[in-house]
Amino acid sequence: MRPESDALLVIDVQNDFCEGGALAVPDGDAVVPAINALMDDFATVLLTQDWHPPRHSSFASEHPGKAPFDTVEMDYGPQVLWPDHCVQGSHGAAFHPDLRTDPAQLVIRKGFRRAIDSYSALFENDHATPTGLEGYLRTRAVTRLVMVGLATDFCVQFSAVDAAKLGFEVTLLGRACRGIDLDGSLDAARAAMRGAGVRLED
Repeated sequence: MRPESDALLVIDVQNDFCEGGALAVPDGDAVVPAINALMDDFATVLLTQDWHPPRHSSFASEHPGKAPFDTVEMDYGPQVLWPDHCVQGSHGAAFHPDLRTDPAQLVIRKGFRRAIDSYSALFENDHATPTGLEGYLRTRAVTRLVMVGLATDFCVQFSAVDAAKLGFEVTLLGRACRGIDLDGSLDAARAAMRGAGVRLED
């Protein structure tokens, strides 16, 4: 068992990011057994859940003439446009059916504001609006985070970098993550995480 100051943060292991989902990450289902096996080692287990209202501004369907994976400028900066996914209450937004959820003490839902997307478990994409997770971690006296989940080059990366910037020790376990790799985004994500002081392990 790891020290109580360590927490496992499981990012977005939801149906829409797994096989057959609206925004399936290649081999995304493979993370589930690895994550389940890790949970018993941690006193604190946290899950995040992408939780978009219908007609979210990050959906390509809301931008006439644009296609999924195009990029547009929002008030808060560049935003990749996605297929409609993880709509609140939908099957796609539910956790993967084989993911253990009982060990989790907290579920952080993100992306629920229509006008702004939220990749990170800690901040929305303006890098200023907090999700509340930092306060929870501080009051639980957590100082080290182990990150796993989907997708390495988006929500996992943003969460890891933000946590490191806030002063947490962060480790990414590659065997329990999978990436989208959109135009080299996976290599760029790994470089950004290393640059922020995130430890990358297999």
